[in-house]
Amino acid sequence: METEAERARMIVRRQQRSNADAERRGETLLDLVIADDRSGLGGRFLITFVKRNRTLSLPWNRFRVGSPVVLTAEKGGTDEPCFGVVSSRNQQSIEVALEDWPEAERFRLDLSADEVTSIRQLSAMNAARQGKARVAQLRDVLLGQREPRFDDEQTLELPEHLNASQQAAIQFALSAADVSIIHGPPGTGKTTTVVELVRQAVLQGKKVLACAPSNTAVDNLLERLAKFDLRVVRIGHPARVQEILQAHTLDALVENDPAMKLVRELMKQSEQTARKAARHTRGKPAPGSKQDLRQESRQLREDAKRLERQIVAGFLDHADVICATTTFDPDVLGPRQFDLAVIDEACQSTEPGCWPAVVRADRLVLAGDHCQLPPTVISTEAAKEGFATSMMERLVQHYGDVVTRQLTVQYRMHEQIMQFSSDTFYKATLIADPSVAKHRLCDTPSIQSIALTEAPLMFIDTAGASWDEEQEPDGESRCNPSEGRLVLALVEQLCEAGVLPIDVAVIAPYAAQVRWLRERCPFPHVEIDTVDGFQGREKEAIIISLVRSNSTGEIGFLGDTRRMNVAVTRARRKLIVIGDSATLGGHEFYAKLIAYFEGHEAYHTVWDGYV
Repeated sequence: METEAERARMIVRRQQRSNADAERRGETLLDLVIADDRSGLGGRFLITFVKRNRTLSLPWNRFRVGSPVVLTAEKGGTDEPCFGVVSSRNQQSIEVALEDWPEAERFRLDLSADEVTSIRQLSAMNAARQGKARVAQLRDVLLGQREPRFDDEQTLELPEHLNASQQAAIQFALSAADVSIIHGPPGTGKTTTVVELVRQAVLQGKKVLACAPSNTAVDNLLERLAKFDLRVVRIGHPARVQEILQAHTLDALVENDPAMKLVRELMKQSEQTARKAARHTRGKPAPGSKQDLRQESRQLREDAKRLERQIVAGFLDHADVICATTTFDPDVLGPRQFDLAVIDEACQSTEPGCWPAVVRADRLVLAGDHCQLPPTVISTEAAKEGFATSMMERLVQHYGDVVTRQLTVQYRMHEQIMQFSSDTFYKATLIADPSVAKHRLCDTPSIQSIALTEAPLMFIDTAGASWDEEQEPDGESRCNPSEGRLVLALVEQLCEAGVLPIDVAVIAPYAAQVRWLRERCPFPHVEIDTVDGFQGREKEAIIISLVRSNSTGEIGFLGDTRRMNVAVTRARRKLIVIGDSATLGGHEFYAKLIAYFEGHEAYHTVWDGYV
């Protein structure tokens, strides 16, 4: 169902090819030209695209580093598409890694359906279904047909900077004979814990496969693991890896190996011999001589490839940790198995996305937070069938504390910003570390001490102001221009008080509101994005525009409270929420949220002078 939905979306985008509204959904960029290019690993072209009108920024979009894309000509060139992946991006430009050089005056870039991923997932699930021995045992535990087992916990020498809940989670995970879960609420140092878990496993002589659903999350793991004395290898398309980490990619390691000099020499000899065989000569060649040359060329090429495979195998065999997305190419790893597979941000992966790692491991650790964003699923029918429920969430529901340890100390938020989320989603278990518990914007010497920077919380109620939401023309997204003007006024006041624009972010649940704000915000370094764009992120000050304001109390997908849990936990020192209590208050979650702000004397209205 999901694959069919992705195909249907691709067809719609192609039908919108000449339509300027194609950019509205964030899955297309139009009227692009080449601004720069450079060479990438493996002979790829890394090409930077900008708007033809270079005074324009890129519109809001869903392109992320690692996203598969298709590039087509808008003017000039051929109809032949070029396929590639996004290698970097900012508000002004987007860099794409391509195998071939594109020829055109202007280009169109579309997100591409990645059907290779579903094929690999289906293959892994089939391997799990037919698996014997250890694969079958682990499969049965994950399907609730066999009880998980645990060994006695060992005494480990863990770093002192880890708190008690982090140390307990690591001890517990390493004692699990089958599966364990590290539940990491916002700001609790989940990835720090996962990295130390991997390090401890390597110290015990274990081979580890460290995965995550996104390239960004894998790079986060890789960057931290690379700081230790570990042999870490990152597999996957090099263009999907941050440039500062590319030295750890399999491609770069192989390319820089001294033995590759011989591989390149053998390939060169093969090409020269092939050209010699094809060369026309005046004299009649000896019988069979050209055939012998072709055979020699093939043999040289096969020798080169054999030697290259040996070099690749050497790096993979000697690695302590192999880092990859959960959609890794199984052919690269060959038959290799691992003592431990760790999947970070596991709740952002659909269940099929976890099985490629599961079938290669003796033990499994899942880390994430099922109270934050679930996997992105396009098909409504697939979501109804359970496709949006991650493996980790399902196991938490089935086994609970039997396999789960939660982290409890958070290092991001002022305690008042933290507490609502803690009470609502985590049974009031979170504790703010003393280093952040009381910190405010005005504690920074360069920031003025005014009402806006002194209090950590603020809710601004727009009820009664007739700031009605608007549905986007020819679209389903919604915006609220009146609310948007208030957002921009607050951004300006924060910046005038000394808060750096780069430390301020605006979150809106609707793409239309994001677009409206981006087009009008005078501070280019203020990040404005949807909730999904801020998962795992943080800023000193966050302003949330809830958008919905109508006479019927309709709140749409604001009813997904996990999405709001992400939004309200991104701020370190200042959280501002703007919304219409008359529209939102009929929902239990938002009624509690508004009451929480009232209880901390942080409730205001639009008539309090902030516009």
